[in-house]
Amino acid sequence: RIVELQGLEYVMDRLPRGIEKCNRVIFTADEDFHDTSFEKITPLKRRRHSYIVSDKEICFVITRGLTEIYDILTHLTFLNIESQKIHRQICHKEEGTCSEWHELETVSNNETMLEGSELDQAIWNLSIILGRTYREARESFESFDVHHNKNGNHNNGLFSIIYAMGNRIIEEQESKDNLLTLYFTPSLQEMIGRHKYATVWAQNVKRNLHTLGLSDRPIHVVSANMHSMSNICYGAGFLKKKGKQVPENLYDMITKLRGFDNELREYGTQFGFTYLRDSSESNIDVMIFDTSQITEYNFHKSIQCDLEYIEKVKPVIVVIDYAFGAQAFDIMDELLCPCHIEDTSVAFSYESVNIMGKAGTLPGNKGDIMLATAHVMEGTANNYIVDNDLDVTDFDKDYPIHVGPIVTVLGTSLQNRDVLARFHTSHWKAVGLEMEGGHYQRAISAAIIQGHVSRDMKTRYAYYASDNPLHKGETLASGSLGDNGIVPTYMITRVILEKIIIPPKPVICNS
Repeated sequence: RIVELQGLEYVMDRLPRGIEKCNRVIFTADEDFHDTSFEKITPLKRRRHSYIVSDKEICFVITRGLTEIYDILTHLTFLNIESQKIHRQICHKEEGTCSEWHELETVSNNETMLEGSELDQAIWNLSIILGRTYREARESFESFDVHHNKNGNHNNGLFSIIYAMGNRIIEEQESKDNLLTLYFTPSLQEMIGRHKYATVWAQNVKRNLHTLGLSDRPIHVVSANMHSMSNICYGAGFLKKKGKQVPENLYDMITKLRGFDNELREYGTQFGFTYLRDSSESNIDVMIFDTSQITEYNFHKSIQCDLEYIEKVKPVIVVIDYAFGAQAFDIMDELLCPCHIEDTSVAFSYESVNIMGKAGTLPGNKGDIMLATAHVMEGTANNYIVDNDLDVTDFDKDYPIHVGPIVTVLGTSLQNRDVLARFHTSHWKAVGLEMEGGHYQRAISAAIIQGHVSRDMKTRYAYYASDNPLHKGETLASGSLGDNGIVPTYMITRVILEKIIIPPKPVICNS
């Protein structure tokens, strides 16, 4: 009967505000809601759009493929399980609902903020319903109501959420018309398996590269966040221009750049930087770096670079924001293929594809780094060998790095300890799990087979551990890495950048 509070917070961060009240959920692919009165809602930690149609009905617009559907369904399942727990706690066969439930109803309908003893009493009653201690309920209340509401009112507050969850089950018991029902529209069925949004996204990227005069240059694709590469390429120069001292340590410099994202990007436009905000509904922004315009003044002194090589080769870095699960195949498949621009066929010279991101570690701890030797696709017979151009020796000495197969899973909320332990301890000897790597590798293999890219194109996969699902207290629901993520994130970024701006070492063959 204990309600999982950390899991509830994790799920509510990824679902739209008000979802706890809804018993009708519609999945669609392409609905034009722009001229309607329906409220558009974007969750705190998912780049997805939904519309509140009524108090009890919500519509999700699916633009990122099957993984997005899996993600929503698993989170709705979690929400329903926890709602059932609340219902069992508040209802008695003979007496009806308990007194704590009636008090929660009063509190959730109260528009004024509770304070002092009234708040303490309300949290105490809530803790009884949740099957948790007062302290646990208090911490959860503060996380939902204080932290979240300060960041854009992304949820309705813990009191209202718990009341709505329990009340929905009560209404289900009263009438079958109130059963939780999910609908999948015909437009969604037609979209699945097609690259509708990815095609538009890739065309926009390639058209911009062509317009910038970069279509004949060597292209290095990097799947990463939207800050680490720009911070490393321009951070030192930006701080100097602002009259600030540049710390000796690269990782210390990063903390000095907080809050300056827009200013730093504006500064970077003087040195070959272009930011492409997504307009295709794929929710994947892009950053383009013409390295031939970046001067030594802009690099932190710890970055190894060969300016003569950069001037001669003029590599272009295309950083793409994180894809979501199977969407990774769609966007990479479309990006690597030739295209037509102004009735002319244009084929780009892709020199490398670099994948950096978060993953769950199986043998290590939060903050560790994992290098993939293969991707094992969960739930299928598809496995992909990775000729990873990254090696342990590329990274800081003595930093914890794990090398081995990475499991590409259907979704973070679909995992359990037994399955993951099996992947780690069996002959697979997997070192981590994530959601995109296998899909990227599938697209890369397809591009090589189709002749769109060279077999000699470099592939690089590196992940930093955001969680360990096998260790209690280190799961995704336990919270983010915070400042502990700076070192692994920027170490991987530095290594990838240096692989691009330094000439490759000659291969020595032993006769």
